[in-house]
Amino acid sequence: MNQARIVIGAGGVALAALLVVGLIQLTRSSPVPASGPSRLTLSEMRASLGGSPAPLAALHAQASEILPGGLPALRSRLASLHGRPIVINKWASWCQPCRAEFGAFQRASVAEGREVAFLGIDSGDSSHADAVSFLRSFPVSYPSYYDANGQAGAAITDSTFTPVTVFYDRAGRQYIHQGPYASAARLERDVRRYALGA
Repeated sequence: MNQARIVIGAGGVALAALLVVGLIQLTRSSPVPASGPSRLTLSEMRASLGGSPAPLAALHAQASEILPGGLPALRSRLASLHGRPIVINKWASWCQPCRAEFGAFQRASVAEGREVAFLGIDSGDSSHADAVSFLRSFPVSYPSYYDANGQAGAAITDSTFTPVTVFYDRAGRQYIHQGPYASAARLERDVRRYALGA
């Protein structure tokens, strides 16, 4: 009876050791995500974007703010940016794919923000406070327009889903991307392709 316990115990130890070795090899072969876990602060973003042209500097001055006025205010802002490349991201604080792509938008809006106007639409959030709280923990270098009923988001993105990103080039041509961006590199590639025409 005692011998049986020793055999089972040794088998369990051998199995545990095998699992540990396998996990170590797996973690060594798994690449670290390119986007990285670090988040930029508002002061870091503002420092990087200092000296931007006036219309873009006005956006940076409203970084992470939730602006009122819905669709009329957003259309007015878009009219003031006419002739500039624009990227609009429709998101909501409750939307997990939206939250997951915020790191990509944070980095891309800093990398391209001296040439491209970034805006957000906080669409379908039932609580203004939830959106403010989310942006406090994960700031971006541009403002978002509050759109509780989803009217502005649907009008601009032609979609009731989130997240959706709309690109406008200097001539006003539009490209709509449905779904989240997995990395800043992919988002920046689309900014260059669809907003900057590069």
